[in-house]
Amino acid sequence: MDIDVLVLDVNETLTDLEPLRDRFAQAGLPRESLDVWFAATLRDGFALTAAGAYAEFRTIGADILTELLGVSDEEVVNEVLKGFTTLPLHPDVAPGLTRIHEAGIRIITLTNGSAAMSQQVFADGGILDLLEHRLDVGVPQRWKPHPDSYRHAADVCGVPVERMGLAAVHPWDIDGAQRAGLTGIHIDRRKTPYPKAFRTPDVTVPDFQALAEALPAKES
Repeated sequence: MDIDVLVLDVNETLTDLEPLRDRFAQAGLPRESLDVWFAATLRDGFALTAAGAYAEFRTIGADILTELLGVSDEEVVNEVLKGFTTLPLHPDVAPGLTRIHEAGIRIITLTNGSAAMSQQVFADGGILDLLEHRLDVGVPQRWKPHPDSYRHAADVCGVPVERMGLAAVHPWDIDGAQRAGLTGIHIDRRKTPYPKAFRTPDVTVPDFQALAEALPAKES
């Protein structure tokens, strides 16, 4: 695996969404409704992209949350979604990315959410200075896994897509990146069977520290 740029998914790949369950509970929703909300938000974002349209993650997420609440309460919705700005990183992220950065590999993030929402999260987690770019899909207005989102990242970095690798926990993201020409890297923390409908990842590792071991250092 020889890449110049490592592209990172954000939600669940870098950040741990579990603390959001407390905010859902405080809003009067079952803690497990986080899973329903997140899946439905992705579903609607994907659907709009497939139809040639676009809406921001927050807009869709707020709509789904309002539907789950059964009442329009902007204050409650804002309080739940504000939790994205305070999420912790998974424990393997900072040490793994530090080693990858020290090996001379450029690191960027590419999220279907808002790049701005994660700035404080990355600062608190000690990885903000490791990131060359923090990108979202607002410019191409195509949610991942549409190829335009990955091509946008390649354009910003000034490299061919073939010199990039996408690391994520989501098979749909890895598959989309591979179809766009990137190396697909599965961060397999949960050790769950990989869906047969998607292309097999080029690389599978349990966490970012293992990925640091697998990536060769770049010549200076």
